[in-house]
Amino acid sequence: MGLFSRTIVPKSFIGVDIGTSALRVVELSGWGDRKTLKNYAQLRVESLYDKPFRAYEQNSLALSSQDLARALRALFEDAGMKNRKAIFSISDFSSFFTSFELPATITRKELESAVQFEARKHIPLSLSEVTMDWQILDGPDKGKGTNPYRVLMVAVPNEIVNEYQNIAKIAGIELIAIEAEVFGVIRACLPEEHGLTLLIEMGAQTTTISVVENRKLYLSRSMDQGGNALTRRISEALAIDYLAAEKEKIAKGLDVKVGETKILLPIVDLIVTEVDKFRQVAERQEKKTIGKIVIAGGSARLPGLAAYMQSKIGVPAEVANPFREIVYPPVLEPVVQDMGPAFSVAIGIALRGFVS
Repeated sequence: MGLFSRTIVPKSFIGVDIGTSALRVVELSGWGDRKTLKNYAQLRVESLYDKPFRAYEQNSLALSSQDLARALRALFEDAGMKNRKAIFSISDFSSFFTSFELPATITRKELESAVQFEARKHIPLSLSEVTMDWQILDGPDKGKGTNPYRVLMVAVPNEIVNEYQNIAKIAGIELIAIEAEVFGVIRACLPEEHGLTLLIEMGAQTTTISVVENRKLYLSRSMDQGGNALTRRISEALAIDYLAAEKEKIAKGLDVKVGETKILLPIVDLIVTEVDKFRQVAERQEKKTIGKIVIAGGSARLPGLAAYMQSKIGVPAEVANPFREIVYPPVLEPVVQDMGPAFSVAIGIALRGFVS
């Protein structure tokens, strides 16, 4: 060992995904381009309650703070996570996404005040009631000549931010950042994609459809249909309880039948129709063709979904693999293959810690 040698301690970050059907936590360590899975944990909601619940009530955006904090504390302790520095995801339906243009003649010094002024037209709350972030997608300083600035803005109600801070405090977690979950999914699932891509994050309660290019978000919208709707449909059609219906869904996917009727197709067709409409809008607006569909989230591995969506929309579709650039023990391969898409948010949020 040389006189000036020193031990390099890898950085370690925890991503926390507070979903509507599960709490998922991932701890990644590493330096440079090498990221290693250090720990992971999941707590399904049905282990706490007899039916799914929403972490948020969409009409009030209120969180079940005490229950979530206790569950998170137990999750960290059961998994043996000693690191308490974490990044939380915020669900897309609790965030406001918008994009707008500003004249190319605006100087960089004027840009921030211009964005603040324009934001008042797009955000349905007072600016004092939200926490905002924004980025320039393209414009004159992006090599676009005289093109106007195109700005993406994300705003989160302060009451949601405060609730997250309260949850972290009760759980004994040091909250180092909060990020909208769509950015985590992009980071985890599209690390090398450069062309126009349609990213679908299909969760328990909602499905978020996003247009991404060069890992930048251009358009996003959420619809109130997700995996829970599929499970409820099976439960009602087969007259079985919710947990049995969930197992049936995971095992058979689109092939769940009553007689010869595939009972999930009406709901899946509704989602596929919305995805295709959004694709057409995006292609008109961006004047480019969507080259790929990537499906992430807990319902992404629904048997038959990717192939069905590809056949209906005519664009190659695949299931996301957020672990593809994460190093993990080979013995975990079957587990990773099974749980992969469901951990897209948690992995992407943990990776946020490594972004300088």
